[in-house]
Parts: sequence; structure tokens; C-alpha cells
Amino acid sequence: METVEVVLAMLVAVIASGYVARVLPVALPLPLIQIVLGAVIAGVFRHGVALDPDIFFLLFLPPLLFVDGWRIPKIGLFRDKATILELALGLVVFTVVGAGYLLHWMIPAMPLAVAFALAAIVAPTDPVAVSSITARVPMPPRLSHIIEGESLLNDASGLVCFRFAVAAAMTGHFSLAQAGLSFLWIALGGIAAGAAITFAITRAHGILQRRFGEEDGVPVLINLLTPFGAYLAAERLHASGILAAVVAGVTMSYLELSGAASPGTRIRRNVVWDALQFTLNGTMFVLLGEQLPDIARGALHPDGGQPFDPWWLASRALALSLGLVLLRLIWVWISLQLTLLNRKRPGHQGFTPRLRVMLATSVSGVRGALTMAGVMTLPLALPGGAPFPARHLAIFLAASVIVFSLLLASAALPALLRGLRMPDEPEAKCSEIDARHAATLAAIAALEKARRAGGGADPALQDQAVAHVLRLYRHRLDATDAAGGHGDPQALQRAELRYRLLALNAERDTVLRLARRMDVSDETARKLLRQIDLLEARYQQD
Repeated sequence: METVEVVLAMLVAVIASGYVARVLPVALPLPLIQIVLGAVIAGVFRHGVALDPDIFFLLFLPPLLFVDGWRIPKIGLFRDKATILELALGLVVFTVVGAGYLLHWMIPAMPLAVAFALAAIVAPTDPVAVSSITARVPMPPRLSHIIEGESLLNDASGLVCFRFAVAAAMTGHFSLAQAGLSFLWIALGGIAAGAAITFAITRAHGILQRRFGEEDGVPVLINLLTPFGAYLAAERLHASGILAAVVAGVTMSYLELSGAASPGTRIRRNVVWDALQFTLNGTMFVLLGEQLPDIARGALHPDGGQPFDPWWLASRALALSLGLVLLRLIWVWISLQLTLLNRKRPGHQGFTPRLRVMLATSVSGVRGALTMAGVMTLPLALPGGAPFPARHLAIFLAASVIVFSLLLASAALPALLRGLRMPDEPEAKCSEIDARHAATLAAIAALEKARRAGGGADPALQDQAVAHVLRLYRHRLDATDAAGGHGDPQALQRAELRYRLLALNAERDTVLRLARRMDVSDETARKLLRQIDLLEARYQQD
């Protein structure tokens, strides 16, 4: 029963964190507030929820990585694929080597293999933590796409390095060739599993839906279960379940372009995913905060070992955190230089980034709960029965890196990003106005064809209905024509939006007044209010 109470307290803390963030006089990132609330919960209940890494990876990561892969802009992901891969692969290896030797030099008692393992698990940035920071800091779209793409892809390379470093610490042997082959299988197997499972589930669902029909909630539930299926299938193949979940989301974003899902399904699915993403994001960081008191006690008073001096611990944690930022800055500079050299070919327009771009990219490397869950999988003992060397210290340093990266990003990014200029996003072949214009023309053509075809029990009534809908679409066509160059498009859109919202508010007030008088049933009132709310939400997104 107490565990249930702790879980409920965690969910309440997720809700409270949003209000605390708005009440505080200084802007703090939401994940940091959630970590603090998690530590408070652990102190009140004397213990928190134990973090089981396997359950954590299964319950939290697949849905969050799936929705990030689903919603990340694909054009930006593929356009900057070279830069993203340089950060997702090259930076991880560079960090493992550089931070590993730095740790071994600072803490000679920590074996080199253990230092490499710790460096490997703090090397990948956390996509959940990154999205939590970028959601509250106005970041140039192109830089945001690169940071998000890196965080989605660097987990596989980091976990492969971590696994082999742990194996070297346990056995004393390391094979570079075996590590390379293992990385290829883990990465390619995860990519294949994510794409294949998503495609198979979508096709099977489509066949069953057409043949037997289904309840309204079934498509949403299938969509929620898809990332878990991709993750578990990849793990069964000893491939990367993390990459499988990401690729499942990317694949789903392409499959949904077929238009198989109904509008109602899309609305419900987006609402469910928004709520689930907020809940899981917050719970992850609250859970991380609950681990911190035990981690601090374990580092200060390790079982069977000499207690560490708090100032010594703090200095090593700060040095490692700053070292990771410096290593990232060096690699970002190298990566940008390689990209610039590649663009000096004829026909390529170069862009020389300023120091602020490199600094912003460096401090955007936020670590999160993925690092904590990974470091908690360090073995308790060596094959001979001796305690795993420096385990408590490694866990403490990993937790310190997470907190430091969140603090640094929240403090430095607003100043670095203020007025920052990045290369403009290449314009799409079809702008929003062009797309609206083409869609409106297609609708008018379909209505004209339907009016010529006639049909129905009452031709006059059918013609009147078609004429009414045609007037609406021709009015929209006039608006898109004006926005395309005849007049001031921004002023026109603002004026039309203002009057649309005014009309919707009048409709809503009338429906509510009728419901209060009981002149209309509750069911009808809720249906009308939902339609009005959906229209208002759509207008405000335009």
C-alpha cells in the first residue's frame, strides 16, 4: 500500500511542478523542479520507488522515444543527417575516450575499464531531457532539429560502448573487432525491427478494421502498444530496443500520411499522447530525484569501503561535468569544420558559425534519466565475488552530471540563444498558403462534379446544399488569393482570426446559456461545445 501511495505522490508532484515553475521568481527548467520534488518525496516517505533499470527501460523509454521520433521534423532530420551522425556517433566515441582517461587520471582507484563505462553512459544526451529544455527556451529551428536528432540516435552507440566497457571490467578482455560487429548488429537490427514491426502492425490493423470494424478506442490503444512491440522485438534479437522505438515513431509518421486513420482517431490519439508524454516525462525526473538521497548516502558511506570526503566528491563531479562540456565543444568545432570543408565545393553556400552557436550546441547536451537507468545496471560484484570497483562513486558522478547539465542549460541557453542566427530553413516546394489554395480548389472541383452528377431524393435540396458549401469554399479561395499577394496577408489573417474567434465565443455562450436553461440536452450541449472547441483550437494553430 505504501508503494501505491508513493506512486500517487509522484503523479501529484508532476502536476505540482508545472505550477511551481510558474510561481518561482527565477526561471528553472521543469525537469530540475521535478527532481527536487522527487527528492522531497523520498525524504517524506523515508524511501522512494526503487529504480529497476529493466522495468524503467521497458515502461518509460519506448513510448517517449516513439512520440519524439513520430513528431520530429523529417525534412530537418534528413537534411542535416551528416551533422547529426557526426554528433551521434563520433562525439560519443570521442567522449568515451576523453572522459574515460580524465576520470582515471582524477581517480586512480577507478579502473580504466570502469572509467570508460561511466564515460560511455554519460556520453549520450537524453531526448526527453533535451525536449524538456528546448520546449521552454526559444531555439532556432535548425539547431533544435540537430540537437533532437542527435539525442534520438546516440543512445545505441553509447550503450554499446557501455556494455563492452563493463564486459572488459568483468573479464579483463576487450575486442575492437567484436565491438564493431556488435555495434552494427545492435544498430541495424534495431532499425529493421522498429520499421518492420510498425509496418506489420499497421497493415494488420487496416485489414482487420476493413473486414470487421472496431470500437473507437481500438486504434488509439494499438498506437500506444506499437512502441512496446518494436522495443521488445528488438531486445529479443539482442538489438537496440531504443533505436527500434525511435524508428517505429519515424515509420509511423510516414504511414499515417496514407490517411487511413479517421479524423476522430487522430484527435483522440494526439490528446492521449500529449497527456501520456507529459506524465511520463515528469514521472521520469521525479523518479530520478527519489534516487538521489540513496545515491548520496551510498557515495558518502559505501558498503565495506572508506567514506569519501564531500568536498572531494563535489570537486570530481564538477571536473567531470565541465570536462564533458569541453569535450563536446571541441567535437562540435571539429564537426562544423568538417561540414564547412564539405560545403566549399562549387554550388554549395557556406555558413561560418560564430562561437555562440558552438557554445549553445555544447551546453545543449543535457543528460537525463536514461543515463541514471544505465549506470544503475552496473554489476554489484565481479565474477570472483569481489565488489564491483567504484560502483557507488560511478553512480554518484553520473547523477551529478545530470543535475549539472540541467542547471547549465537552463542558466546559459537563454543568454546564448538570444538573437542567435542560424542558416534559414530551406523553403518547401509548397508553402502553407499554396497548400490551402490547392486543397480549396480540389474541394470546389469535387463539389462542382457532385452538383453536375445530381442524385438524391430531392434534387433541389441537394443543389441548395452544394451551393451553400460552395459559397464557403469560394470565400476561403478569395482569402487565400488575398494572402497570396493581393493585399496585406498578415493583416487579413489576423482580422479573419479575430472575427472567427468572436463568432465562436458567441456560439459557445449561446450553447452554455441553453444548457443552463435546460433547453437542450447535456449530450447535445457537449457535442456542440466539442465542435466549437476543436474549431477554435484549429484556428489558433493556423
